Amino acid sequence: MTTSSARTPAPPAASTASGPSAAAEPDVDLSVDLGGVTLANPIVTASGTFGSGREIDQFFDVGRLGAVVAKSITREPRQGLPTPRMVETSGGMLNAIGLQNSGIEAWLAEDLPWLRERGIPAIVSLAGNTVDDFRVLAERLRDVEGILAVEANISCPNVEDRGMVFACRTDPTREAVRAVAGTLSVPVLAKLTPDVTDITAIAAAAREAGASGVSLINTLLGMAIDPETGRPRLGGVTGGLSGPAIKPVAVRAVHQVHQALPDLPIVGMGGVTTTTDVVEMIRAGASAVAVGTATFGNPMATLEVLEGLRAWLAERGIERVADLRGTVRLPG
Repeated sequence: MTTSSARTPAPPAASTASGPSAAAEPDVDLSVDLGGVTLANPIVTASGTFGSGREIDQFFDVGRLGAVVAKSITREPRQGLPTPRMVETSGGMLNAIGLQNSGIEAWLAEDLPWLRERGIPAIVSLAGNTVDDFRVLAERLRDVEGILAVEANISCPNVEDRGMVFACRTDPTREAVRAVAGTLSVPVLAKLTPDVTDITAIAAAAREAGASGVSLINTLLGMAIDPETGRPRLGGVTGGLSGPAIKPVAVRAVHQVHQALPDLPIVGMGGVTTTTDVVEMIRAGASAVAVGTATFGNPMATLEVLEGLRAWLAERGIERVADLRGTVRLPG
């Protein structure tokens, strides 16, 4: 088992509203196992909402988090979809960025060295349009130092399959995950979409193909229309719905997969904003919890839920966060 090696941070200048300062942290064990690696705490970032950590590091030491999940990278640079790319909705937002990124080579040259130099546990998120894309990306990462785990974002459009996504069906899921997990020695997490009939079947297919865990959930497919013009509000027509509005869907998906596959590590995500949201995800069965959209409105969101989680557990006499996993009390 590998342990993440985040640098020892300096305590913040003042306490946050959500919990005590680092200088007065309660004695609670926040470490969690995620598919064979140990994170110092369960709070990670959701890919696509945090860059690779540089921008947020000006607000707080991102090395305090369990891990930084970088924005999904592709084989070649991508310009993304036309504007407008984001639309506010009730309880969240729609986005259609189109996986804009500088490509794998630029990420390895510019972002990974920064993460490695600062001792920040890094999870790389990979995206592709074909199975070969995932295989080539995984081969490029083989033997690269400083990578804790890899997230296979198989919820992106699959042009070989008429606009569907890999994670909508079991066979494409197996093929894409096998291309990554069969190449790398680090844990591979399969990022799944909620836009399916039975997400447990997709999670089982990912595990069969070698996934060490799953990330649940990616955004829900949504759309917004301008009532006056009749035109879609997004340049890409449809986009991913995120934010508090989708949290009940995410909690349901985490619970269902944990019930069906109790030994499979899960990174729970979708609408997490507060400490109690984190607790809800862990009780549902998540090993770790990712914060995404909340960071756009509050750059301190991840740190605040981390500090709040430690205080929440201490106040209730819970010594290990791992003991909270899957403790939902079902009727009957």
